[in-house]
Amino acid sequence: MAVSSRLPSQPAARGLLHSTPPRIHPVERAQRRVALGVRAVSGSPGPGGSPVPRRSPPPADAAAVTPTSAPSSAASAIDFLTLCHRLKTTKRKGWINHSIKGPESIADHMYRMALMALIAGDLPAVDRERCIKIAIVHDIAEAIVGDITPSDGIPKAEKSRREQAALDEMCEVLGGGPIADEIKELWEEYENNSSIEANLVKDFDKVEMILQALEYEKEHGKVLDEFFLSTAGKFQTEIGKSWAAEVNARRKEGCGKQK
Repeated sequence: MAVSSRLPSQPAARGLLHSTPPRIHPVERAQRRVALGVRAVSGSPGPGGSPVPRRSPPPADAAAVTPTSAPSSAASAIDFLTLCHRLKTTKRKGWINHSIKGPESIADHMYRMALMALIAGDLPAVDRERCIKIAIVHDIAEAIVGDITPSDGIPKAEKSRREQAALDEMCEVLGGGPIADEIKELWEEYENNSSIEANLVKDFDKVEMILQALEYEKEHGKVLDEFFLSTAGKFQTEIGKSWAAEVNARRKEGCGKQK
């Protein structure tokens, strides 16, 4: 019997090649995605059999992660800042005693001191960032005790005791913790004049005062010798001496022009 060379048609095979892929139900699709995600996290083989690198899952709420050095709560931070508002509204008593109209506040004074620390440049063995921090906090206790000056007749030891108690109270308002501890440490360093940074900021305190006195002399036509006499010869650092000399030179030059 002769064998035909023609192969029989295979409609079933053609039908498989051109048929529409079966639809995947949405629930099943979601289940597959979950399964892929589990394999991705666990490091088990993916769809092709090759292992998928392990990935750490993202935090459930990144915004809720709080740095360990942050205040204990937003409430304590705002309470502390509200208390510090007094530094912006309390005027420096030395200028009030000399009838200066619209005198600077405690915060004004500390701000320009911080700027002094910022622009002083790189100094050997001096931590400039620490100087800025000390300048910002050195009078912070005055938010509670006010600006105590020599004219108040309060002994230096008593002034320091009051300010220490006020500082402790402010740090309690802040909620304690590492930031409160740092504020205390910076304040005590300045109070005890116990570092080169404290020496420098002490000089900035005096330079800022005599510069402000010079500005008020020009603005109000006053003679404020007291501030220049009380600081003469008391500068500890070369930059303090240099800046003070510049302020005094400008004052003498101005007095010569007035004559």
